[in-house]
Amino acid sequence: MTRAYDKFFLPNVRENMGFAVDFAVNGCSVSADSFYDFFIASKVASQLENGSPHFVCGCSGTELALTVFERVGYEAKSEGEPFSFLENFVRFDRSPEYWAGWILAFYQWNTQISFSKIREYIAFSEIVRMYHPLHEAPEEKFLDVMNGIIKEKSLQKQTNLHRLRKNAGLTQKELSELSGVNLRTLQQYEIGAKDINRASGESINALARALKCNFYDVMELDLKE
Repeated sequence: MTRAYDKFFLPNVRENMGFAVDFAVNGCSVSADSFYDFFIASKVASQLENGSPHFVCGCSGTELALTVFERVGYEAKSEGEPFSFLENFVRFDRSPEYWAGWILAFYQWNTQISFSKIREYIAFSEIVRMYHPLHEAPEEKFLDVMNGIIKEKSLQKQTNLHRLRKNAGLTQKELSELSGVNLRTLQQYEIGAKDINRASGESINALARALKCNFYDVMELDLKE
């Protein structure tokens, strides 16, 4: 799987995501879901997941949050007063909101599912509520839980790949053999546990040839955006 930035930068991204959410919710009294909506609408989410150097390693978590607020026209406030860019928001503990931002950055990097696509399956406030007991569990446990949620909800929403394979009368194993795409990977693309839009061009093209369809038919393109 092609990733937008190297694993070396992941700890920094996770920390910044955690601080950004914590700052927005506990420093500026913005709801977790509202901030996540701002995060996506501002295009900071898409720039981060696509490896923008500024958001991957060129700013702090507080600066990330303030950039989100600025882009959507929201005036961040603290205790009823406009929040100064130079004022520091300091916490010595790690809140559930911090953990939710921190672990979500880990999930997005590992699966390459876009932040906006993740929101289609689960509200950010639901991730915050997973703090107990998952914050003490291995990170892979969160991956399993999230993949389970996405798999369950995907059963109610067919992906293009699933629809095309069914129309072609192929089993997953047959499509894997025809395309050369690993069976497990194909299954994850089909249920949305991995974002097929981030698959290599070679893999998408191989699936399209096997299914006798257009390259873009295999992808999950939101034409409304």
